Amino acid sequence: MTPASSAPPAAPRIAIVGGGFAGIGMAIRLQRMGITSFTIYEAAGDIGGTWRDNTYPGAACDVPSHLYSFSFEPNPAWSRAFGGQAEIFAYLKHCARKYDVERYVRCNARVAAARFDEARQVWHVDIDVNGVRETIEADVVIAASGPLSRPAMPQIAGLERFEGKLFHSARWDHAYPLEGKRVTVIGTGASAAQFVPKIQPRVAHLDLFQRTAPWVMPKPDKPIDARARWLFEHLPFTQRFLRSAIYWQLESRAIAFVVNPELLKVPMKFGLSYLERRVKDPELRAKLTPNYRFGCKRVLLSSDYYPALSQPNVDVVTSRIREIVADGIVTEDGVHRAADAIICGTGFQVNDVRAPFEVTGIDGADLSTQWLRDGPEAYLGVSVANFPNFFMIVGPNTGLGHNSLLYMIESQVQYIADCLRVLRRRKARTMNLRPDVQRDFNTRLQKDMQHSVWASGCRSYYQTRSGKVTALWPGFSFSFRKRTRRARAHDYRFAP
Repeated sequence: MTPASSAPPAAPRIAIVGGGFAGIGMAIRLQRMGITSFTIYEAAGDIGGTWRDNTYPGAACDVPSHLYSFSFEPNPAWSRAFGGQAEIFAYLKHCARKYDVERYVRCNARVAAARFDEARQVWHVDIDVNGVRETIEADVVIAASGPLSRPAMPQIAGLERFEGKLFHSARWDHAYPLEGKRVTVIGTGASAAQFVPKIQPRVAHLDLFQRTAPWVMPKPDKPIDARARWLFEHLPFTQRFLRSAIYWQLESRAIAFVVNPELLKVPMKFGLSYLERRVKDPELRAKLTPNYRFGCKRVLLSSDYYPALSQPNVDVVTSRIREIVADGIVTEDGVHRAADAIICGTGFQVNDVRAPFEVTGIDGADLSTQWLRDGPEAYLGVSVANFPNFFMIVGPNTGLGHNSLLYMIESQVQYIADCLRVLRRRKARTMNLRPDVQRDFNTRLQKDMQHSVWASGCRSYYQTRSGKVTALWPGFSFSFRKRTRRARAHDYRFAP
């Protein structure tokens, strides 16, 4: 076995899995703590995570740029109110270079499994490097691959029989020319709302298969002029003020999402009015009218989605798909729709799936088995009982439906950093979450969730098949930050 780092024995050997925002943020924090005995294992050929992978036309963030960045590394040069994929990816690369993270990254190294050795109190981590399996030892494993790293292909009969071009939006094939083609898009989530308007003018015909109509609100995106960028660069407090204002504006939405969903009647009324203004055809408008409470599923921000769907070369299909055949799709009503290409905008594997890699803890505890049985569960989305020194960033119930995920990432990075301080202060080898702490935390969390809009009756990727909401935090993000500011030693058991 090879060590995770050439650090002296006194330093914890830390394996970070994933080189996106979470992994880079954790690495920067470790260096600030004086810890350099870590390696970021990145499955792809470069860092960047979801912003490296999602290069589809129109890919952009739906959180304002000034908030979708590290608090310690503001970017005064954002070109738009909502950053695009290329600009966000460049920002991540900038952070990795500036904070000297790149030299700790090992690319094309996919973590396949991690097994806890109870006798020696270390983790054995199996890594596939260009098809060759090797095993390293680590004292601490930090899973930072995030929930949007594994594309979900639709489970439709005959998918493998299609003879045209087939790809997922997160694996966009830019070499395939869409001009003049009959294109089928499956899915109407956040990705489809961004790429459909971009490809609609290029294709001969577009069939958009919609299972559930999403709530769509106009996106207040616009260029940031040179004067504003000058202010942000030379008077940094102006950007800090703007960031704070955006945060509190978005945070106020949690009152409706979590505390009193009845308040959502106002945005629902606005959303229906927006739909009526942008879609004049009553038949199409009926198809695009949501039948569930605003916010129960992810709300989409787009000012060009409805206009694109109103074009004569677009059909919104609400009939269920029966099967995919060699040259297209057959719906349950028997209609055959020819297609040269099928693009799956079907999101990512979030719930009712195995853990991102095999994780085996004390007494053979298997993380995937637990999550498939009970739904993903953790304490503060970070620690899991019977998995000592195993931490997660953007773990269960730490996503947000109203604010920036980077705020939650920085909160979890802070918590993990404090766990490492506790380990060092106690001169302990490992810390293992108490099962009763995890149980009590999740019981209360799910009780709080019942008052939220996400438990109001719709089906979404926020939930498991049983209806348990495991993707989102049922409260204010600042309350989560307060909970993660310090690790409570009595929540854990320590091995000397």
